[in-house]
Amino acid sequence: MARRTRVKICGITRLQDAHLAQELGADSLGFVFVPASKRYLSPEAAASIVGQMGPFVTPVGLFLDAPAAEVRRVLDLLPSLVPQFHGQESAEYCEQFDRPYLKAMGVGSAGTLPDDEQLAPYSRALGFLFDSHEPGQLGGTGEAFDWTRLGARMHKPLILAGGLNVHNVEQAIRQTKPYAVDVSSGVEQARGIKDPEAMRTFLEAVRQADRQPEARSEDN
Repeated sequence: MARRTRVKICGITRLQDAHLAQELGADSLGFVFVPASKRYLSPEAAASIVGQMGPFVTPVGLFLDAPAAEVRRVLDLLPSLVPQFHGQESAEYCEQFDRPYLKAMGVGSAGTLPDDEQLAPYSRALGFLFDSHEPGQLGGTGEAFDWTRLGARMHKPLILAGGLNVHNVEQAIRQTKPYAVDVSSGVEQARGIKDPEAMRTFLEAVRQADRQPEARSEDN
């Protein structure tokens, strides 16, 4: 059986978008807890949405150099939430919450990938998300980076983000063979408002990529 690329729909702000993402087979929903973002959603609103989701859809919360007390408040509201840290958070910061987490790495306009020495301290991270945003900033820019430079260097699950849409996600999967792809602006009709047809065609494109025998290795 071919290994399946997981899909995260990020920047969810509405219950109807969350329901449709679940119906279409998305594995994860992303909620942005960065007040400066146009996709910001209050933790209380996110908890209401998550409470109406099925048991096998993973909620992920995006934080950007947030005070630890605020992160703890959100985690208390959302016991099943996986935190995703986008800023300059140290490994010690990320691990103080005693919860599995994701660490986002911004490639930025210089296209500089973090080296093994930079990634090594985050040994307890579930995986690394590579996005096109500048290091220490939030994603959702709609811009892509040169995915081919990632190669096979990852020792943890790779989540690919940054400018993904229905037109390029198949190629991105073939080139990088990620554990998961993360899309936000590529399936929107406005900031934080998802486009049902775009979500549908994006998920279909991911499944099409997975059906290509050269794109995936055999399942474990």
